[in-house]
Amino acid sequence: MDEKLLEHLNKQINKEMYSAYLYFAMSNYFININMEGFAKVVKEQAKEELNHARKIYNYLVARNEQVVLYAIEAPDTNWINPIDTIKNALAHEQFITSQFNELFELSRNLKDYATEVFLQWFIKEQVEEEDKFRTLLEKMENIDNCDCEIMHIDRNLKIDEEYIE
Repeated sequence: MDEKLLEHLNKQINKEMYSAYLYFAMSNYFININMEGFAKVVKEQAKEELNHARKIYNYLVARNEQVVLYAIEAPDTNWINPIDTIKNALAHEQFITSQFNELFELSRNLKDYATEVFLQWFIKEQVEEEDKFRTLLEKMENIDNCDCEIMHIDRNLKIDEEYIE
């Protein structure tokens, strides 16, 4: 594998681990403001990010490449309110999408077809993750600043079977 591509894949493992930290921090924020439904959603997202890191790790091992584990930066946790937190989640997913797109383009340019095929799953996954947070944000922003409606969304998320702890 090309050294530059290997370096970027190792850095992507770190970005996925950071993503998990970010979502665990968001879960803690929501728990602290008694919004267990939102906490459940972002905690489940943290688990997904750990799974993404594991997939990249396993891919590198299967390719007999050196895995490098970098220090994980602490996320910024200065959210103003629940809407701000979900906006941050969406922006983060958009950033991660851009990173996978760059990895895909690099692998294509290097004619590393195995990596190109491997990355297709992540690109599809990012569409789903952006959609999840965009949809949630749109619901939250369409309530005309009524906190009672945000609490209603939180209650629905808490009982939603899609997000299992």
